Amino acid sequence: MDFHKIFHEVATKPYDRARQWKQETSQKIIGYFCSYTPEEIIHAAGALPFRIFGGEVSIANADGHLQAYCCSLAKGGLEEALAGRLSFLDGTVFPHTCDTMQRLSDIWRLNLGFPVHFDVVLPAKLNSESSFDYMAAILRKFKNDLARALGIEITDDRLRESIRLYNQIRKALQEIYILRSENPGIVSGSNVYEMMKAAMVMDRVEFLASVSKFLSEMKQEPKATGKRRNKRIILTGGICNHPDIYSVLEESGGVVIWDDLCTGARYFDGQMDETIDPIEAIARRYFERIICPTKHRDNACRGENLVKIAKEQKADGVIFLFLKLCDPHAFDYPYLKEYLDLEGVPNMLLEVEGQIPATGQLRTRVDAFLEML
Repeated sequence: MDFHKIFHEVATKPYDRARQWKQETSQKIIGYFCSYTPEEIIHAAGALPFRIFGGEVSIANADGHLQAYCCSLAKGGLEEALAGRLSFLDGTVFPHTCDTMQRLSDIWRLNLGFPVHFDVVLPAKLNSESSFDYMAAILRKFKNDLARALGIEITDDRLRESIRLYNQIRKALQEIYILRSENPGIVSGSNVYEMMKAAMVMDRVEFLASVSKFLSEMKQEPKATGKRRNKRIILTGGICNHPDIYSVLEESGGVVIWDDLCTGARYFDGQMDETIDPIEAIARRYFERIICPTKHRDNACRGENLVKIAKEQKADGVIFLFLKLCDPHAFDYPYLKEYLDLEGVPNMLLEVEGQIPATGQLRTRVDAFLEML
């Protein structure tokens, strides 16, 4: 499929793609770190939402601004900005997430000089109508602040158009995940991962056209056959720019059939109601979708959701993929593991720092886990 090449080029050279888009359109590009960023509002303002994944280079400048216990996503993103590799950005959005990202926002604002900067302080507790009302009010304020900063009117009609576009994108991504689960040999995990990265940096209209054709071709693919059944694996955690664990798993006899990642299934979870007030529609999705460890609904929802995914996808095992020094996910892990253990779902923790462990070391651990299943 030619679309593998498109997604690969975008995923491996996102900055080049962004600069090209900006040169061709003369439009603004707004960077963001978190899937709680209201992309629909940015898109409705005529700007390109651009996910910052961090870098894969050694840290030379960021350590002078961040403590040693900060994760590599924060350090890598700051390093890219300080080195000038994110100079194409016209601004950045920081939703209220973990302590590190909140402090990174201040460092970013004070040291980098991008034209616009937004802190979108969404509620942490998503379990009452008052917190929903607060979320809607914050999103409405962000819409007004962004419109004023960019000198453009963000109308309800433009918001509804963006909501329709993003609903179509989310629906297509979900269908691809379902097809991959039903027929794991139809597409490699690496290709799906590159597609998900492309979804967060490409022009969204262009991405929808490409992913729709990709989905159409996937539906025409014959079901994979063979005597060997690869172990069905779910990835969960907080890694955004994780290295290629998929090829290692596939070479060892495993296959990723679903995930619970903010750059995976959580990104496309939930549709927006196209018939109600657009800001309330955006707020309702972010309020009701699968939460991450920086949000709270009740003490059981994340554990129950992970078990539900494992059962629905007929998973043989779950691999936790964490960044070192990511406190929210580290605090979350013991009780998620307990939920899986109580249901008899085998699981393993892989903790990485920027780069995946040496291939031989990783393969040894993966082989041992898959042999246990």
